[in-house]
Amino acid sequence: MSTTTAVAPLTIQDAEILVTAASRAAESAGVTVSVTVLDAGGHLLAFRRDDRAVLISGETSTRKAYTALQLNAPTADLVDLVKPDGPFHSLPTALDRPLLFIAGGIPVHRDGRLIGAIGVGGGAPEQDHGFATAAVAELV
Repeated sequence: MSTTTAVAPLTIQDAEILVTAASRAAESAGVTVSVTVLDAGGHLLAFRRDDRAVLISGETSTRKAYTALQLNAPTADLVDLVKPDGPFHSLPTALDRPLLFIAGGIPVHRDGRLIGAIGVGGGAPEQDHGFATAAVAELV
């Protein structure tokens, strides 16, 4: 018989660490962003939009987090899969809740289990990916 070990869920304290770290990384780079953190069920745990960030960054950060969570993969790794010749080209429009295949979403794992996701929007895609990656690295 196998035993299952419980994994602590993503907490509001974890979410605050992620938001603060991503915001700090963006600020250091001179970029204004929005940051969204979702729990494993896709529920909003934390959101912060720099008051100078473009308004759409709030929506893109949330969609990036949702996409990373649903597919358990960084959105940067998925971009080519949804191009017209890609194997998942119809996926962005196949679901009721829209996915966004632009770099900046990262799944969050604890002990090898998916516990949530972070999305960053507002910078260039590679910048957003870097800010999200830096934030996840802070969560030990």
